[in-house]
Amino acid sequence: MIRFFLSRLLQAMPVIFIVITATFFLIRSAPGGPFDADKVVSQEVIERLNERYNLDAPLHQQYFDYLSHLIRGDFGPSFRYTNRSVTEMIGAGLPITFELAIYAIMIALIIGISAGMLAAVRPNTAQDYIPMSLAMTGICMPSFLLGPLLVLVFGIWLQWLPVSGWGYSPGDKILPAITLGSTYAAYIARLTRGGMLEVLNQDYIRTAKAKGLSTSKIIFKHALRGGLAPVVAFLGPAIAGLLAGSFVVETIFQIPGLGRFYVQAAFNRDYTMIMGTTILLSCLIVFLNMLSDLLAVWLNPRLTLDAKH
Repeated sequence: MIRFFLSRLLQAMPVIFIVITATFFLIRSAPGGPFDADKVVSQEVIERLNERYNLDAPLHQQYFDYLSHLIRGDFGPSFRYTNRSVTEMIGAGLPITFELAIYAIMIALIIGISAGMLAAVRPNTAQDYIPMSLAMTGICMPSFLLGPLLVLVFGIWLQWLPVSGWGYSPGDKILPAITLGSTYAAYIARLTRGGMLEVLNQDYIRTAKAKGLSTSKIIFKHALRGGLAPVVAFLGPAIAGLLAGSFVVETIFQIPGLGRFYVQAAFNRDYTMIMGTTILLSCLIVFLNMLSDLLAVWLNPRLTLDAKH
């Protein structure tokens, strides 16, 4: 297991380095600069701003200077928010984005696993077709369409739930969490169905049925662990996708999370904020995928042998 983890870690390090390098040069190759959208100011002020943020140095020197600060854990100052560092802004927005992702993955797991198990118990019947048809609908429905629809129905027409904000009321979390988690609930439902069907056709399940065990005992005691293996392997990319997908949802519902900061940084050409957010999310995606691989190996130790070939 340790060797498996170290091999994944060694594979991840070049990926992170490539992401940092590509992001740095791509955002600086775009036309314009971070101060072009400001009110008309003198050339002298622009030169002082460029000097303050080291933008007047050669590009390769800016790159190596950024790497030297990054190694020390310094993402640099924000170009747009005076006297605020990128680290401070990430610290303010990341907990909210994580909280939203947790609610969304809980909804996705509860709905997805329940629907998948229900469909797998009686395949090729209405009990199978209905939840899988709904799952396909959920996969095809993008969050930027589902979110406004939920706001229109539950926020404006029925006036049951708030349509924006992120406060202490549980109602503030319902619509964003459903919007973000619905697509992943659909994927989890289909993965659960496929995994459960494969396990339910194994010989030891037939033996359990021949012994007269109840259906619920067979499913929860014997079939569920193996049936959820595809779901566990999907959790890492799913949580990473939830963190990245929260950009749209946070913008729709006016949530002050990391995703909203990232969108604003893209419009403002806030180089350091874009870099810091991209690096953080890349590291989270790599870490969550590694964690997902480790859980999958724990459920099926033969995967470590397969990884060697």
